[in-house]
Amino acid sequence: MARRLSDEDIQRFLATREVVVLSTVHTDGSPLAMPVWFVHDGEALTMISEADTQKVRNLRRDPRVCVVAESGSRADARALMIGGRAEFVPDSPARSALVRALLDKYNPNLGRRWGGNAMPADRVMFRIVPAWVRTYGM
Repeated sequence: MARRLSDEDIQRFLATREVVVLSTVHTDGSPLAMPVWFVHDGEALTMISEADTQKVRNLRRDPRVCVVAESGSRADARALMIGGRAEFVPDSPARSALVRALLDKYNPNLGRRWGGNAMPADRVMFRIVPAWVRTYGM
């Protein structure tokens, strides 16, 4: 059965996760896996990062990604794997709404890191748009 990010059980599972692991591709083809904060909807995962990080440089050069979220133990392990592409989100009312969603989810930590409720100028926002979605134990 083909899975979709919008599937109810996937949306419920993501709502319980604080961090996912984002894998990008280095210039030599090797992976870089990093834990990241995120918000989700039925179409994409949205993330913010400092603009001058290796993961962002990788995404600008090659937008292909894999994202993994997991929980549980041996007896009740569950996992979600998403393969797709990163799309950078330009400044817009939609991006402002996503910033608010991230601030709400990670309150008060994100606001403290930013020194307020505005996304700092040295950050970029990107959405992970799935090409495929797979699950385990769900």
